[in-house]
Amino acid sequence: MTQLSFHSAIGDLTLTEEDDHLVALDWGWARDQGISALLEKARRQILEYLEGTRRDFDLPLAPAGTVFQKRVWKAMCAIPFGRTKTYGELAAKLKSAPRAVGGACGKNPLPIIIPCHRILGAHGQLGGYSGEGGTDTKRRLLTLEGVSL
Repeated sequence: MTQLSFHSAIGDLTLTEEDDHLVALDWGWARDQGISALLEKARRQILEYLEGTRRDFDLPLAPAGTVFQKRVWKAMCAIPFGRTKTYGELAAKLKSAPRAVGGACGKNPLPIIIPCHRILGAHGQLGGYSGEGGTDTKRRLLTLEGVSL
């Protein structure tokens, strides 16, 4: 497992790679640092996204989670840049419950790349966000994508 930490517009971030796939994106600085072509590519793509010059990520992902969580994360990846869905809409698509979708969002190990910030509560409510800064960071990411709240 190799980790790379870097400064960004939303705070310090750490990427984790395992077996040539990204497995985590965390806020904060990792103690042990390494570098690889994949980590450098991911760092570059995240910084481009935060600068407003990238809309999609082209990275090999292998997030650890349950079968249900992985279904939710895959559905989140299908939400285009600048668009949102509600927990209820995603739940209906997956034949589940909004609370279960919210739980999977909170367990997302690759926020930003797997865009859990694009999931809103009913009636346009912001909902939660597990990244550092909470809903302030979620609002910032949505604003970057041109979503009016």
